This record gives sequence, structure tokens and C-alpha cells, in this order.
Amino acid sequence: MGEFKVHRVRFFNYVPPGIRCVAYNNQSNRLAVSRTDGTVEIYNLSANYFQEKFFPGHESRSTEALCWAEGQRLFSAGLNGEILEYDLQALDIKYSMDAFGGPIWSMIASPSGSHLLVGCEDGSVKLFQITPDKIQFERNFDRQKSSAIQKMIVDRQYMGVSKRKCIVWGVAFLSDGTVISVDSAGKVQFWDSASGTLVKSHLIANADVQSIAVADQEDSFVVGTAEGTVFHFQLVSVTSNSTEKQWVRTKPFQHHTHDVRTVAHSPTALISGGTDTHLVIRPLMEKVEVKNYDAALRKITFPHRRLVSCSKKRQLLLFQFAHHLELWRLGSTVATGKNGDILPLSKNADHLLHLKTKGPENIICSSISPCGSWLAYSTASRVFLYRLNYEHDNISLQRISKMPAFLRSALQILFSEDSTKLFVASNQGSLHIIRLLEGSFKHLHTFQPQSGTVEAMCLLAVSPDGNWLAASGNSAGVHVYNVKHLKLHCTVPAYNFPVTALAIAPNTNNLVIAHSDQQVFEYSIPEKQYTEWSRNVQKQGFHHLWLQRDTPITHISFHPKRPTHILLHDAYMFCIIDKSLPLPNDKTVLYNPLPPTNESDVFRRRTAHAFKISKIYKPLLFMDLLDERTLVAVERPLDDIIAQLPPPIKKKKFGT
Repeated sequence: MGEFKVHRVRFFNYVPPGIRCVAYNNQSNRLAVSRTDGTVEIYNLSANYFQEKFFPGHESRSTEALCWAEGQRLFSAGLNGEILEYDLQALDIKYSMDAFGGPIWSMIASPSGSHLLVGCEDGSVKLFQITPDKIQFERNFDRQKSSAIQKMIVDRQYMGVSKRKCIVWGVAFLSDGTVISVDSAGKVQFWDSASGTLVKSHLIANADVQSIAVADQEDSFVVGTAEGTVFHFQLVSVTSNSTEKQWVRTKPFQHHTHDVRTVAHSPTALISGGTDTHLVIRPLMEKVEVKNYDAALRKITFPHRRLVSCSKKRQLLLFQFAHHLELWRLGSTVATGKNGDILPLSKNADHLLHLKTKGPENIICSSISPCGSWLAYSTASRVFLYRLNYEHDNISLQRISKMPAFLRSALQILFSEDSTKLFVASNQGSLHIIRLLEGSFKHLHTFQPQSGTVEAMCLLAVSPDGNWLAASGNSAGVHVYNVKHLKLHCTVPAYNFPVTALAIAPNTNNLVIAHSDQQVFEYSIPEKQYTEWSRNVQKQGFHHLWLQRDTPITHISFHPKRPTHILLHDAYMFCIIDKSLPLPNDKTVLYNPLPPTNESDVFRRRTAHAFKISKIYKPLLFMDLLDERTLVAVERPLDDIIAQLPPPIKKKKFGT
């Protein structure tokens, strides 16, 4: 792998927002997740659970309900009393509509998907018809006082004490007339809706049972508790020869440290999320046919996109938060040592800038130029550009005003290697090129979306010589543009799995593309074809342990002095692929430790292969070369995140 001096950065104080709602779409095998800051994420479960889309949060948008309807249309509602529909192509809010019932606490689509029902703070339930372009209010179900068909009263007792009021947190209505309720007394109860009588009660927790989700076949369901436990119930035969069935609690899972606020049930997995920010996908092994990605337990904590950018020239790191940016200068040392030593800092890292956004919108993306003189970020309504001036240890900001009206919002921002150009990918599918002058800018060109589509470009890569720009959306191939002649150069053939990272190598202008199924391709931009190395990789195939990794590659870079080296990382490993060495086969040790010092060079050559992998740094939010011998690694230990969350419910341990 080579020896590097590593800046091990742990002062990015990022805490993901807690999970509020999840909604599973059986038709597309996608999962929508809303967080406490109003952010909504879309995970493609068929593409190795990759977070392929996201909608930025908003301070006034507290999402309390999320549901799919009419096939693949996504709606949310919350405490501001509005219903939103999301544009899944442009990655924007399609429209919002006030339900005029106060805060909305619940929402569900009809089985046919043609209507929405919302439950409002004023006690009303409102019915909306889903039209091709919008939703339309149809009727109002007022609060019932005396004409209810059936009334079921839950037991107010809580662990034998009747002083506490019992709250029903969730209900499910099955096609056979069974009603399942979960409540604040820690109970899961089954009711006969025809007679209104309690059939069975399960006391499963000493705290609230907050969420419930039923499988489409209605043969199992999942519930989540305030103690962080997820319980699985299944409908099983009373005896082996009997047709009579009963509900049985089969499996408890403890993958959360805090409240499980929401659950979902896919055909092959139980899905849960809550205060501890983790999205947990627990496979049902008896339902998984192929023992690959679907058989692995997933715990997704961090976004599958970059929140850190780097100025190599000035040794700066820009950290992106929801409503502010932080700029840090890395520390330095004059000490020396041997491999593995921790060197003392002669100069500590400096917090140079805290840039707070104005308004309620979250930051979508941000970037600092390689020279450190420019900073840009975008919200859902505008792009901001700043010039940075340095005088010794002082830094001043000059905001570039009168940005063009077409730069309303950006999904990705990228500076050229020489910091003279800014590339902006809008949510309408167009790509803008801006020339940066001393204290102003000039619009050079706009590449319009291909074939009249409005698919948003989520990833950008520019060649070090500034001549080529690569852009990728969610479903189309990677488009490569000639920046010098301002035209589309070629399109890399579309692949079945979404792109997670891409970069263009110096000198060769080879485009390296990573996909969510862990495949890595190398495409020659000048020759408009895959390279010989890439063809050999596809012919032989990657090591099975490489393909079984469950976190996507989020960053690719290159060594300036070693053209055969590709550097990439995911959340739990950093890897250098040396194209001059043979690929490992399935009989080879992939995560090969260094041979003992007494082994001969013959052994070293015999066991050497292209993949050099380090798992020292994790969770890894960012890693890149600052120069040919220096790496910077930005870690975010999970314990540091848990320490900043509210304390979980205390559980009594045996003997205490």
C-alpha cells in the first residue's frame, strides 16, 4: 500500500437527524425515510440498499406521516398542516396543499392507491382524491360523538397501576376483521372488530409500543418499542395438522439504543428506525432465497453522499451541516517516527470559519475550491458563492451577489482543479459552467438535459486538465462533456445499478465509476470505450468478499505519482487498487495482512495482488490524498453520536 502520513480527523461534529417515518413500496422495492429535520431519503433495496435520492429538510417541515400511492408517487404530511408530493425525477417538492385541519399526525393511502386519508389535530379525518397532477379535497369525516359503529376501550392499567392514561400509538386493520393495537402500556392487543371484544393481549415491554407494520400477506407483523426493541409476530398453525392459526411472538431484536419510532415490513426484511438515527434492515432468513446482499443485516447511519470537501493546496476541510458550514485548517507536526506511530502536533487544527445560512432551508451540497479561495453551497431555492481572502491567521468573506436566476438550486457543486471554473448540476437536469474572476463570475455555458428528460444529475467529476466533465443521474448512463468545445462527447452505457462515485484520472483521462453492487469500471474518455484493465476485471470477476460489502463506495481519487493506483473508500474501509498487479481470486485472502518480517520476498511476491485494504479508520466519512505522501481521514465514531442524543429509557438489569 505504501507509507503515508495520515491526518486522523475526528472534529467533524456531525449528528444525523433521528428517523421519524419509513414507508415501503412493494412495486418498486424502494424505501422512503423521513427524518426529524424534514429530510426525506429514498433507498433502492434492489440496488444493495443504496440511498439513491434525497430531499433536503426544512425548519418548518416536521414530517409525521409518509406514504406511497398510485404506484410510485410519494406523499408526506406533518405538523405544519400541509400535504406534500415529491418529484422523484427532479428531486424537488412538486407542490404542497394545506389540509385545513391543523397539524397532521397520520396519513394512509387507500388499497387501490387512488385516495389519501389524513388525520388532523382538530379530530377530523379528511379524504383526498389523487389526480394525475395533484390531489383534490373530496370530503371531511368529522369527529364522531354518538354514531360510531364499534367502540373498543383499552385497559388503562400500566403494570398493575391504573393512574396513568393509556395512549394507543398505532392500529392495523386486517382483512379478516382483526384489529391490532399497540399502546403506551407496553401491550400488543388483538380485537374482534365485529363484536368489539378483546381477543388476546401480549405485554411485551415496560415502556411504550410506538409503531406497527403488517406484511402484505397479513401473515406477520413487526412492532417497535421505546426500549429500542423490535418484536416480530407471525401467524402460525396451532398444531402441525390443524388449519386453525394463531398469532405468536417469534423473535425479539435489539439493534437500537433508543426509541423505535417507526417500522416497515418488506417481503424479506423487518425495517426499523428511530431516535438513535440508525436505519436497521433485519433480513428474514426463511424468506431470503439468494444468500447475498439480502441476507446481510444492514445498519445505515450516514448519508450515501459526501458532506466533506477539501482544499489540498491550503490543507483545509469544509464540513457541511444542515444549517451551517465549518472551515478548518489541518494541524501539522515536525516530529518523525516509524510506521504506526502517533505523532504529536506542533500546531493544532484551526477552526477558521462558521458560516450560518439564512432562512429555514437545509443545505443540499457544498464545496471549497482546491486553492481554498472560493466556497459555494446551495439550498432548495438558491446558490451562494463566496470569495475567501486570507491575511495571516485571519480570514474574510466576500459574497458574490447577483447570481444568475437559473442557478435556483443545485444538487452538486464542483470546482475545476485550477479553481477557475465552477460546475453546477441543477435539479432540472441541466449543467452550468461558471468562470470565476477575481471578485465576480461569468456564465460560460449550460448543457441541457438529454432527450428532453428532467432527471437530476447527482454526481459530477472533472478531469484534472479541466477538459472533461462527467455527470451521472440515477437511471441514465454517465454523460461525458467536452468542456473546451462545450458539447456532449459520449455516454457511458447504462448499468443495472446506480452510480455511487466517479472520478477522472490524470494524464490518461480514464473515467472510474463505482456502482452500488460494488462493481468498478474504468472507461477511456478519449477512446470512448472500456479500458483493457476494466475488461479483464469483468472477465475474471471481483473477489466474493469485495462484492459482499454492504456500504457503497462514496469517493474515488488517484495518486499523482503512481498512475496505476486507484484510491477509493466506503464507510468501513480504505482501498488502493494497483492495476499493475493481478486480481485476487476467491481462494486468495482479500484483506491480506502484511507478511511477517522474517518471510522472504518470494512469499511477498506470491501473495501480492491488486487490492490493498485498510480498516483502521471507521466510520469513514471522507478520505483523500493531500499530496503524494499525506492522507486525510475524517472519522465519526458512533459512540460520539450516541453521547449527544437524549438518554435512552433505563432498563433494570438482573440483580440491581
